[in-house]
Amino acid sequence: MTGRDGPDNGTAFTGVRIICGIVGLLARGEGDPVAAVRRQCDSIVHRGPDDEGLYGEPGFAFGMRRLSILDIAGGHQPFRSPDDRFVLMFNGEIYNFAALRAELAAAGRVFRSSGDAEVILAGYERWGAEVFGRLDGMFAVAIWDRQARRLVLARDPVGIKPLYYSDQPAGFAFASELQALTLLPGFHWTTDPRAQLDYFRFGHVRTPRTIHAEARTLPPGHILTVTRGAEPELTAYWTPRYTPAPPLPPEEWVERFRRTWLDTVAEQMVADVEVGAFLSGGIDSSAVVAAMTRVSDRPVRSFTIGFPDPRYDESRHAEAVAAALGTVHTTRTLDLVGAQDLLPTVAASYAEPFADPSMVPTWYVSRVAAEQVKVALSGDGGDELFFGYKRHATERRVGALPAPLRHAARAIGAVPTLPWRRANETVQRWTRTAASAGLPCGVSRFFAKLQITSPGLRAQVFAPEFLAMDGDPRGEIARLRAEYFPNSTALSADTLEQFALCDLALNLPGAMLTKVDRASMAHSLEVRVPMLGQKMVELALAMPAAMKLDGTTGKKVVRQAIAPWLPAGLFDRRKQGFQMPLSAWFAGDFGRYAEMLWRESGARDEGIWRRSAVDGLFADHRAGKRDHSRFLYALAVYCLWKARVRPAS
Repeated sequence: MTGRDGPDNGTAFTGVRIICGIVGLLARGEGDPVAAVRRQCDSIVHRGPDDEGLYGEPGFAFGMRRLSILDIAGGHQPFRSPDDRFVLMFNGEIYNFAALRAELAAAGRVFRSSGDAEVILAGYERWGAEVFGRLDGMFAVAIWDRQARRLVLARDPVGIKPLYYSDQPAGFAFASELQALTLLPGFHWTTDPRAQLDYFRFGHVRTPRTIHAEARTLPPGHILTVTRGAEPELTAYWTPRYTPAPPLPPEEWVERFRRTWLDTVAEQMVADVEVGAFLSGGIDSSAVVAAMTRVSDRPVRSFTIGFPDPRYDESRHAEAVAAALGTVHTTRTLDLVGAQDLLPTVAASYAEPFADPSMVPTWYVSRVAAEQVKVALSGDGGDELFFGYKRHATERRVGALPAPLRHAARAIGAVPTLPWRRANETVQRWTRTAASAGLPCGVSRFFAKLQITSPGLRAQVFAPEFLAMDGDPRGEIARLRAEYFPNSTALSADTLEQFALCDLALNLPGAMLTKVDRASMAHSLEVRVPMLGQKMVELALAMPAAMKLDGTTGKKVVRQAIAPWLPAGLFDRRKQGFQMPLSAWFAGDFGRYAEMLWRESGARDEGIWRRSAVDGLFADHRAGKRDHSRFLYALAVYCLWKARVRPAS
């Protein structure tokens, strides 16, 4: 997110400026949009506590919050074009801005600053909206055309940087976080029933929806153009597609990955302060830290979270990697009491229900890292690009089965409740896989596999009229496929690639990147994700599946590329990540806490529930009859959100 915009006055550039949040309002009525935008800026001060910038004129204003790494002598955003026609606010960092600057300078552009913001604006003046497809970075951009009274918004290709918007009679507004929209005078908000259902299906609201019927997320790789008197126009400038490269020997793919990876990490380590890293002890975070130690001229700081329960604790593996690489390492332990105490604060960071089980440890490790650094690198994106999830290996096996066998696998769902908690949890995992096995394509199995609740459970806990608004539950997968990916074979003929592309296009921005952005920005910590650099994404989409998934082992090329940098045997174990031991916790005090939230937040009085059925889930989970921890966790987070907002009409 570095915006290097000091004045180009012949002195050496030494400062780095980071813009971490943007907001804006194109008003349709009376009132002062500058005052409203200033309130928006105040609501996201945690994203940039060091400074703010505002631009306003009759009927339009936008602003930003700034996180400074070092002071800059002169100027900050908004950035104006030389003829004063265009004004830009930009949240993000462009890693290839120097190359674009050189190209534009060769075409005659004279630059007044040293930074990437002016490069974006100069590129827009020369190439129009095509500039966004040429940017290698993470960004949310707002450009105001003063002459045409036109607003252009753009978001990076994979959705690293967030951007929300709302179009209402009072005006068109946008913001880096949802709560900044809800503060605007004259804007009204209701709860979207489809978003509620999505949340309890997937653990988060699926883009482009939000929990509010009146707000949307700008999809990754898209541009939104807003002109007075016309409907906003949404266009895609980048869509993820597999583009197979000419055949190469496996060792050449490994070497190509290694070179690209080192270059990308080096680009993303550029800062005038120490750059740290999240280190879970897994493949991706270890790849990040290993590359950092090879390209850095100073010790790398690494951070991890552990749990008292050794079944879920990866801290010792992270410490082994840190010791092998010589990092300055910090480990903190998060226990049940600490997680329960943190949950309300963490949940509030998302401004809508969000129930990723690792959001609490991610928030906590961000707080720990922010005590020592302002920038941290993360391994997010590696699983989606290089087929690292267990579900990818499952899809490879299931997709290869003849259709009659896939349909027959559904018989696993008939296994009755067993007298052992761990056995019941295993049967539930098999049941989820079996339930999706008979579906016709990788896209369908993606939507079935990623659900945190089964259709049967939802029928048990929700009122029939609530479920009916989404249509016949027997057709929900087909409706989801038609909505998001109507032509699965256009994505790929390979069902595994279909599945993984859904992961990349939907789950990555909607769940993983949202989790990291809110958790880190709550502590004014910039997190960069080198796996999602432009060159890394292009490499992954060109690479054959056999270089990613080898039998049941994912991320084959990543493992082989970094193997020379680490001691042997470090990765011969099951993948975990920053996960909480939900099942065990909800069987005890954490479950009682969630039940208290259910009864006292007001959520239980909504008309969408079969209340006695929900009550029964708490009892069944405590007794070990079924593992309902994912639903109960989602319910607890939903109740916390419900308690913070007025009931929607």
